[in-house]
Amino acid sequence: MQEYLLSFQQLLDAEYLLSHGGFYIVCLIVFAETGLFFGFFLPGDYLLFLAGLFCALNKIDVDIVTLYFGILGAGILGNFTGYWFGHRTGPMLFKRKDTILFKRKYVIMAEEFFQKYGGTALIIGRFVPIIRTFAPIFAGVVQLNFRKFVIYNVLGALLWVSLLTLTGYYLGVKFPWIIEYVEYIIVALIVIAFLPIVIALLKKWLKNRKTKDEINKQ
Repeated sequence: MQEYLLSFQQLLDAEYLLSHGGFYIVCLIVFAETGLFFGFFLPGDYLLFLAGLFCALNKIDVDIVTLYFGILGAGILGNFTGYWFGHRTGPMLFKRKDTILFKRKYVIMAEEFFQKYGGTALIIGRFVPIIRTFAPIFAGVVQLNFRKFVIYNVLGALLWVSLLTLTGYYLGVKFPWIIEYVEYIIVALIVIAFLPIVIALLKKWLKNRKTKDEINKQ
């Protein structure tokens, strides 16, 4: 059991993954997190940033061009897989029981996000954990026009990978000493990434509380 927990912890440790898995494990994780419903817990934003940073500091054996297009391809293919999965399973997702690797509330969260932003949820959602995993799946569930899906998918991947990976690479080239503060950077990226979810949940809680108060007054 202890060995299993250690392996799971290492799976969430982006720095460990980059040091031991390198380029291929990065691409595999990006693919899983952007297209497979059980990939929602995997490191996303800070993995891309650290990949660029490690590449600049020669801590992974790959050049920036290969790294960039590898991650970009994995992110695009991941969303295509998620769309296909959602298209095939449809409403069955909402009836599926919760497991360790699947939470129905995340599908509902993606549904609300998709209804609010439409197809652009695929672009905005790239920068939001959990939504990043389930938005393409829900796009398949509602059978979003495939041509539109392709455009949103590619554009979202370009923005996501370019901003995070190239920023990490640039900072690594210009300020190599930044690696000494990598723990703080990871914490900051996690806080920024989850902030939209926290705000959305807080708004929902306040709305529900207001509704209950109005009902109690009647």
